[in-house]
Amino acid sequence: MKVFRVTGEIKKPNLKTLFRKEVVAVKSEHAVEKVYAELGSRHRVKRFQIKIVKVEEVPPEEIENSLLKKLVVGE
Repeated sequence: MKVFRVTGEIKKPNLKTLFRKEVVAVKSEHAVEKVYAELGSRHRVKRFQIKIVKVEEVPPEEIENSLLKKLVVGE
């Protein structure tokens, strides 16, 4: 499993919010789908309101989420 950092923004009618989320996935396409699903369920936004700017694979030493770091690296 790889860790991906997905960066983008949520555009609601009266609100524009930037986000950066790290997820575990096999491919970058799966990471994007996971972000769509999580943001949609948590913030009640539709897919057309989410704009993905960048998807990058994160090396194990640069993972910011401590739970994911323990899962991937085993520290």
